[in-house]
Amino acid sequence: MKITAYGVRPIEVQYFEKLNIYNYQLNLVPEMLSHENAIDAKGSDAVLLRGTCVGDRENLAKFKSWGIDYVFTRTVGFDHVDLKAAKELGIKVARVPGYSPYAVAELAMTLGMTLFRNVSAEMTNTHDGNFKVLDSYFSREIHSSTVGIIGCGRIGATEASLYAGMGTRVIGYDKQPDKQPDKQPDKQPDKQPDNEPVKNGVDLVSLEELLKESDIISLHVPFIPGNTENMIDTKELEMTKDDAILINTARAQVVNMEAVTDALINHKIGGYGADVLVDEGDIFGKDFAKLSDLPNVEVYKMMDQFPNVIVTPHVGSFTKPALEDMISVSYKNFHEVLETGTCANELV
Repeated sequence: MKITAYGVRPIEVQYFEKLNIYNYQLNLVPEMLSHENAIDAKGSDAVLLRGTCVGDRENLAKFKSWGIDYVFTRTVGFDHVDLKAAKELGIKVARVPGYSPYAVAELAMTLGMTLFRNVSAEMTNTHDGNFKVLDSYFSREIHSSTVGIIGCGRIGATEASLYAGMGTRVIGYDKQPDKQPDKQPDKQPDKQPDNEPVKNGVDLVSLEELLKESDIISLHVPFIPGNTENMIDTKELEMTKDDAILINTARAQVVNMEAVTDALINHKIGGYGADVLVDEGDIFGKDFAKLSDLPNVEVYKMMDQFPNVIVTPHVGSFTKPALEDMISVSYKNFHEVLETGTCANELV
């Protein structure tokens, strides 16, 4: 079986080869899938994508015409693949439902703490030669603060545990709490059972309460059009503390970027950290001569005007354990579908 994998960084090649226990023939393409390089997959039996690959109807139709029946993704998210088109074309699609949760959780925490302690602004100034201790550097301490996790799945719960390890109060918001059996009250007749909702060990509160009480707010929700789209908008940002830090390592579309920019201008939040962007397929993986060359105006304005904004180039899953998980599960997905006609992680 020949697999063409797109978006394979040079440092990742050795892992694709080392973990190839099924002896697939590999065609490793460094660039993300586009309309122009789809031809690189011709002659293959299967395709493996990454998050910013163009898995639209046009490319899927090309693959099908070349006899490719399997278009899998090595990511948790799958909004870059047109599932409706895949189903109509008779193409099987599968994903990787999870990888090392510490990869994204650690990055989210790093972004949060960097902004919380004003390190980003301090570094910007010292690198410009200004070593004065400004009043704006005055900071709280995380052990006596509150962190709010929106989306308490494996990644959100892992970040919650990291903060809790420093003595931080952690609260969460999740639309699907764990099913908790009724707890028996102790022998004190006046004490009521504790049936507060939790998710993966994180105490849940309403979204409004989380926004009002949190010093750092970290997002770990999938992008679902019409559901989580612009989940954090002007209304939500008006509820936060004026010095609250907002972190998005989930999907760019769950935050209204224009609303965040307005909140930064009006000092309604203390900072914004993101590992995801709108139009990231036109931004990530590219080296622009100057910041003003960015194709998205909102992203440019945000990064140009505010030292309390940190943007990383979608590196949340760029760790050795996460990469090994993604490749191994992808290979297993192909093996299962070849052996049985389906696999546990199949989407179409």
